[in-house]
Amino acid sequence: MKNSIIEALNWRYAVKKYDASKKISEGDLEILKESIRLAPTAFGLQSFSVFIIENSDLRSQLQSASHGQTQVVDASHLFVFAAHKSVSDNAVDRYMENVANTRKLQIEQTAGFGNHIKQSVSPLSEEELVNWNTKQTYIALGQLLQTAAEMRIDATPMEGFDAGKVNDILGFEKQDMKVSVICALGYRSIDDKNQFQAKVRKNPEEIFHTV
Repeated sequence: MKNSIIEALNWRYAVKKYDASKKISEGDLEILKESIRLAPTAFGLQSFSVFIIENSDLRSQLQSASHGQTQVVDASHLFVFAAHKSVSDNAVDRYMENVANTRKLQIEQTAGFGNHIKQSVSPLSEEELVNWNTKQTYIALGQLLQTAAEMRIDATPMEGFDAGKVNDILGFEKQDMKVSVICALGYRSIDDKNQFQAKVRKNPEEIFHTV
């Protein structure tokens, strides 16, 4: 198992050119989505949304907003992570209801946790909330990349886009959201020369420090 994980991580790379004829199966897509849903987030709030863009016109518009990167239109699926700009008391209350229902608790038993979340979130400005929720999307993205690699599904995390244009195209501002990161998923083209390049990383001694 340990070796298979490392093999998967060595196998993956940020694909530059996808085979547009190859599509992720519905079954595999559900696993990828579930890996995001099960990712850890602060307080378990999951204060972000993921939009899976299938509409070809939207994909073309997003390509224009992403400096023409072909992965946006050629990949089997395009996941757009959007951070929520606010965390309302109502959102926390709904989460507490979910906690109570899932764990077979009385709603009163969740009051302390709910109040703690509200007290932690209420002092934050919109900018601080967006920054905080954006971090949660990257945790989920990391789990998605790991899952995809183990399934031998290619993935390309992307920050190279005009956030303002993406927000406009997908109407995020009206939905109280801001785009965080984009991830293309599918299967590499045999013409992508990057797959044959050795992975370059720092030596462990440069990264890990025991104190």
